[in-house]
Amino acid sequence: MPTLLEALEEKYGMEPDEKEEHVEEEVLVSIFVPKLPPRQSTPQLLILNDCNIDRAGEPEDLKKKCRIVKELDLAQNKLNNWNEVFVILSHMPRVEFVNLSLNHLTGPIQKPPVTKMDHLRNLVLNNTKLEWCSVEKLLRLLPALEELHLSLNEYTHVLIDTIDPAAEQSSTVNSDAGTDATGNNNTKDETATSQAEDTMSSCSCSSSSPQPAEQNQSVDMASVEPPTLQTDPHGGVRKLHLTGNYISEWGEICRIGRVFPQLEALVLADCPLRSLKPTDPQGNENEEESHKYFPHLKLLNLSNAKIDSWEDIDRLSEFPALCNVRLQYWPLWARTDSTTEHERRQLLIARLPNISILNGGDTIGAVEREDAERSFIRHYLDKSDGERPRRYYELIGVHGQLDPLVNIDLRPERKVKVRFTFEDQAIERTVDVNRTVSDLKSRLERIFEVPAARMRLYYVDQDFRDLQGLEEMKYPHKVLYSYNIRSGDEIIIERKVKS
Repeated sequence: MPTLLEALEEKYGMEPDEKEEHVEEEVLVSIFVPKLPPRQSTPQLLILNDCNIDRAGEPEDLKKKCRIVKELDLAQNKLNNWNEVFVILSHMPRVEFVNLSLNHLTGPIQKPPVTKMDHLRNLVLNNTKLEWCSVEKLLRLLPALEELHLSLNEYTHVLIDTIDPAAEQSSTVNSDAGTDATGNNNTKDETATSQAEDTMSSCSCSSSSPQPAEQNQSVDMASVEPPTLQTDPHGGVRKLHLTGNYISEWGEICRIGRVFPQLEALVLADCPLRSLKPTDPQGNENEEESHKYFPHLKLLNLSNAKIDSWEDIDRLSEFPALCNVRLQYWPLWARTDSTTEHERRQLLIARLPNISILNGGDTIGAVEREDAERSFIRHYLDKSDGERPRRYYELIGVHGQLDPLVNIDLRPERKVKVRFTFEDQAIERTVDVNRTVSDLKSRLERIFEVPAARMRLYYVDQDFRDLQGLEEMKYPHKVLYSYNIRSGDEIIIERKVKS
């Protein structure tokens, strides 16, 4: 398998510089010729994805050729050693964006480099199966990091937190067992702390990333919470992507808020979250507020979550800075009593007063919001007080008590009752006015035993019988409603006379 340097030389053809030709003194016009043609110089955006790269290559040559690289795409290669990754990045002092997706980087970071990467702002680690202990070490090395992608890594829990897990464990032990009569509390605390330190030092986070065969058991595994690693808050990260992981409890997402207190965008699409109410490992609801750790969050993507409660929509309205949400493909929408997507959008807009962009649509204007809020009030007019949400009474205070809308249907009747007369026979039948004259003749053929080809029809308007008389229906493809047929009108049938 090639090194990064070999793949670089193969793609960009790095060849020795050609000597410049001697220019005579008499030449008055000079032309600038770059030392290297475009195909023989390393670009600032270096794309070497799917090149089977497994290591860095000769350090000196790599440093010489990659010193201007700002964006590096190494997705879908064979890198499996973080030391090789650090060697590559150490020779790219200006790099700001790195994509390592689809490289098998599950192994822990054994000896992180001393120097920090102060320019790296965007790191993509999708489908690398990276363990949380390695995430925690990377955060220490990347003080300038602003955007982090950890999608499709099969996480069931978030195993980093700013809270000391050893302190939590000893607190739990003390609360359950109480104080030993012989004064052994300190021994228990030291034992719990020692066990937590051993867990962190071993960097064993394999329980956070089940194998693909265990995917169907992810919900069961979520009930058993592995130990977490304590870390310092990272104030630089503004965007985090966790799409396609198996995290189902909002309490796990609260850890994300504690680790990234300045978070502005959080993408949790295709995560089986069941509620926005924090719960403990036993599934009991906490008194903690859902939005407590997300004071700056502006964008939240919860598409394809397993949420089935309008109360969770109300919790979204409590996030202080949230203005852009995606809430598509929830089980809640399958059972909601609104009949159209437009009605569902109105219910959401009315419940979320601070949201300006819903499901990626246009910005919600003042007119659309007022219409949605009035529609929301009328939606709950016939409901009991127990079924009305708090938001209903808030909107009553804004718009007042509204009357139900009158349902006026201006569409013409689709089916009308018409009297058919043929010679001395007269019968009444219901007619679909969306059918054609030809289709009507075919149906009358079976009733009066007159061939459709030898049938003439005359329409008689009940209100204008004496003024306009009969109107022959001579065009076979003309639709019946174009005659303005109403219930009570008459159609006279005549047999054509053979000439």
